[in-house]
Amino acid sequence: MALLEVQGITKRFGGLVAVNSLSMNLDAGHIAAVIGPNGAGKTTAFNVIAGFYKPNEGKVIYDGKDITNLRPDQVCKLGLARTFQVVRPFRGISVLDNVMIGAYNRTNSDKVARAKAHDVLKFMEMDNLSNQMASGLPIAGRKRLEIARALATEPKLILLDETMAGLRPIETDEIIEVVRNISKQGIAILLVEHVMKVVMSLAENIVVIHHGVKIAEGVPTEIVQNNLVIEAYLGEVSSNA
Repeated sequence: MALLEVQGITKRFGGLVAVNSLSMNLDAGHIAAVIGPNGAGKTTAFNVIAGFYKPNEGKVIYDGKDITNLRPDQVCKLGLARTFQVVRPFRGISVLDNVMIGAYNRTNSDKVARAKAHDVLKFMEMDNLSNQMASGLPIAGRKRLEIARALATEPKLILLDETMAGLRPIETDEIIEVVRNISKQGIAILLVEHVMKVVMSLAENIVVIHHGVKIAEGVPTEIVQNNLVIEAYLGEVSSNA
């Protein structure tokens, strides 16, 4: 049984159909990617899956449970965490305290949350930054912190929304390795990414959406040869590279 089943979700904003009858599955411990042009509906789909938006039609099944109408905090409590396209650290507190906020998803104990946060920061190779204010982190550090806070919630699945955006090539390579290490822990990962190097390096399966509609799905080698995908997206990526 799939860990995540997206069953024909549609999300409308007035007369705009942002996501149109989108279906996809993700098995436990696997990595998949959702790609498509800007405005294709990728982040909207993430918001529906994570409970920030309620779909007009369709269902989201996570770990065998219908989570379609649950709040984001309830979804997170079940083990589905997410990061945001625009990173959102709590700038006025330390790196450690930021990660502790995620850890409180599983405990009310400051001691337990602090220990969990330290473990996650060590895993993320950020333990030397524990006492630094989050506001002082560069963009790559804020991206890592966003992932660390999600990991501290002890998820079975993480949605990563354009985690590599704005990073230099060496920083991108480092985050790719972080994602691989997370996957080795048995955590499933669903990526929204424009950086095709990331998608091709990590994803076992790729879903392509355009104007809110899924136009292709398959393994990376199939997707890069799909004429519909090349016309709708990959040609655009290449021309903008």
